[in-house]
Amino acid sequence: MFMKSINELYKHDRPREKLLAKGVAALKEYELLAILLGSGTQGKDVIKLSKEIVKLLDDDFESLTLNRLVEIHGLGRTKAMQILSAVELSRRYLIKQNIKITSAEDVHRELQEYANKKQEHFLVITLDGASHIIEKRIISIGTLNQSLVHPREVFADAVSDRAAGIIIAHNHPSGQLEPSIEDKRVTKRLKEVGTIMGIELLDHVILSKEGYLSLREEGLV
Repeated sequence: MFMKSINELYKHDRPREKLLAKGVAALKEYELLAILLGSGTQGKDVIKLSKEIVKLLDDDFESLTLNRLVEIHGLGRTKAMQILSAVELSRRYLIKQNIKITSAEDVHRELQEYANKKQEHFLVITLDGASHIIEKRIISIGTLNQSLVHPREVFADAVSDRAAGIIIAHNHPSGQLEPSIEDKRVTKRLKEVGTIMGIELLDHVILSKEGYLSLREEGLV
């Protein structure tokens, strides 16, 4: 059996070819970055550049910023933004996969940014069978009513997510936490539809600058 030439060995050791031949899990961190970057710069090849970026990630991953990245010689602003975006996207998916909702307080913590909105936002959290968050979505913006919050809009993504259950939430810009008659009607309607579809409505949480209220804890779900 003939030995492969140096060129052939090098070709199969390139990150892209290695990924195709062995799968993404076989690549080292700098090789993954090399694929993301695509090319190096004059005087610094992509492998050397990638290894410098990996060292920065190893030293201070949690405090990674655009300014820190562009300090690396040869890494321009555009490529630095690509890396930062990839890191943030990965972080969001990893966090999302590990968050478990066990109470209305958990819901309030996840959706706290909407508590002080000047318009009402109606949101849906889809959950798997172990109550881990699959996705958080804004369904509508405006005064809550049955015509604005149609079950089709609420459950379409839940079906797509293969969710076992959902939690709905909306904010009261007035600051009041008392559920309105329309809040109760929307809850009742979505609870009935969820029962038919096999996707349980677990809670309806009202958010405001004063805190939160769980309609389940109030016996209304």
